[in-house]
Amino acid sequence: MVLLAAAICTKAGKALVSRQFVEMTRTRVEGLLAAFPKLMNTGKQHTFVETESVRYVYQPLEKLYMVLVTTKNSNILEDLETLRLFSRVIPEYCRVLEESEISEHCFDLIFAFDEIVALGYRENVNLAQIRTFTEMDSHEEKVFRAVRETQEREAKAEMRRKAKELQQVRRDAERGKKGPGFGGFGSSGMSSSNSSIITDTLIELEKPKPSPAPVRSSGPSKALKLVGKGKEVDDFVDKLKSEGENIILPGTGKRPSDASKSLPPPTHTESVHMRVEEKITLTCGRDGGLQNMEVIGMITLRVSDEKNGRIRLNISNNDKRGVQLQTHPNVDKKLFTAESVIGLKNPDKSFPLKTDVGVLKWRLQTTEESLIPLTINCWPSESGTGCDVNIEYELQDETLELNDVVISIPVPSGVGAPMIGDLDGEYRHDSRRNVLEWSLPVIDVKNKTGSMEFSINGQPNDFFPVSVSFVSKGSYCDIQVTKVSQVDGDSPVRFSTETSFVVDKYEIL
Repeated sequence: MVLLAAAICTKAGKALVSRQFVEMTRTRVEGLLAAFPKLMNTGKQHTFVETESVRYVYQPLEKLYMVLVTTKNSNILEDLETLRLFSRVIPEYCRVLEESEISEHCFDLIFAFDEIVALGYRENVNLAQIRTFTEMDSHEEKVFRAVRETQEREAKAEMRRKAKELQQVRRDAERGKKGPGFGGFGSSGMSSSNSSIITDTLIELEKPKPSPAPVRSSGPSKALKLVGKGKEVDDFVDKLKSEGENIILPGTGKRPSDASKSLPPPTHTESVHMRVEEKITLTCGRDGGLQNMEVIGMITLRVSDEKNGRIRLNISNNDKRGVQLQTHPNVDKKLFTAESVIGLKNPDKSFPLKTDVGVLKWRLQTTEESLIPLTINCWPSESGTGCDVNIEYELQDETLELNDVVISIPVPSGVGAPMIGDLDGEYRHDSRRNVLEWSLPVIDVKNKTGSMEFSINGQPNDFFPVSVSFVSKGSYCDIQVTKVSQVDGDSPVRFSTETSFVVDKYEIL
């Protein structure tokens, strides 16, 4: 089999995407594709047509054609099998088979085409392998990003602490400049003036805002009242929220939906503190079937007291799903394999002080539907007035308690707000982002199922992909630190643990 080119073209022969696998000029490719519609015989149903030099193997895709240009001595059966794989790849990247959608995802399609054919010959790959190759997902990169985000959060917290200290020092310095009053006859005016100057300086340092113009005291009082400004701002914010605008929370820089994606830091930590962090990436089909699910976890150790530097961690691994474990290069792997204990290869060395160190990480990747923690079933059905949508959830892993769950369903734009029927929890319609957010504060074994019904004008495809976000204080893979002890003497050490299970990507396509 020698495949010269693969192309997606219109019925008039206009090339939208074309990938050549041998040396060919653009003029020749455009000429071959322009001649293709003229060679088809509409009276017969064939999947190929030949000329003196090449063979066209094609498949109609609504208003488009998927065309393979091959040599005449290639194996037609292999060509047809390759054509079917090409046709299955296109819907993976394009939701609708239209020119605009093809042009928008042209590079994704070209990368996928290169995985199917190399130098004119087909590679032995299937659709799942192509998806994996094009995603170029790197576990090491995710771990690196998680560590870097942790370091950035700590740097920001340290920066805020330093800023508060500097501000306090500045206030104390300004307070010291005031000194005692001048006293004496006729000096009250000067003292009042100096106090006013110092006060204005403090206000300018703390909040660099333009001061309002002074108001004359004479005449009727029609000046703006500054005391009413806070209430006016609150009313304005409430009005924006009612219109569906996302308001940035002061002090956090996050929208309300973003603020719920991470757990608050613990108020008290011991000198030996561990974070057990897990992130889930999940993609399901709307008609059922788990396309991909990956859970990545890590135990991060932080030692803040030098006397607790030489320690060992006892790990409890109650996972029965087939998690792959990996220790840090400086950790004694034989000790961990034999006794599930994390300790340094050189027991005379200490763990780094006041530094986050990832000592153990794990990864679970599966397509087993029974392992999905929270299943979502979205069932849109067309009616005479638009579309009736029934969406329900079910907690499959009853050991988990999910908090701040938000299920986001895209809705059509320009058709008004949806009419909500039966509902468990709360909802919010964001008219600017065209999203209906279904919020549930807690999903656990006592609240493992729930549903929502709404009606709106639209088509069934308008309500996908459905995305889910939540946070949990439990571990999905059930890997925990049960004991911390000194290397010398095996005496126990007080420690604190912070566990989180959050969503990286959770979509129903």
